Amino acid sequence: METYAAMREDRQMLVITHISQLLDLITGFGGFIVPLILWATQKDKVIGMDAHGKMVMNFQISLFIYSIICIPLIFLFGIGFLLLGVVWVFGIIMPIINAINASNGEPCHYPLTIELIK
Repeated sequence: METYAAMREDRQMLVITHISQLLDLITGFGGFIVPLILWATQKDKVIGMDAHGKMVMNFQISLFIYSIICIPLIFLFGIGFLLLGVVWVFGIIMPIINAINASNGEPCHYPLTIELIK
């Protein structure tokens, strides 16, 4: 096991982890796979990667859950379209905001995220 002293500070890697979530717009699933790979391979090498990776994965899982909840609401009330749009916009804006925060060394936070990975 590597010690804390052997870890390096790499804000660019943290930024890439947050921004890589936007691959969902291109591939539909890359926004989950790429951050997962980055987190799994770099969490013992980059300072803060474990915390950022957990935040990103919890956010991606939460977005998936919220999207699934919107589907029956589309059929029942039609409001699901509006809520799905809110989830989609939230899924674009929050990774960008947190990538900027990570690049500046500021704390990151994804509101309304279900903390499944601790």
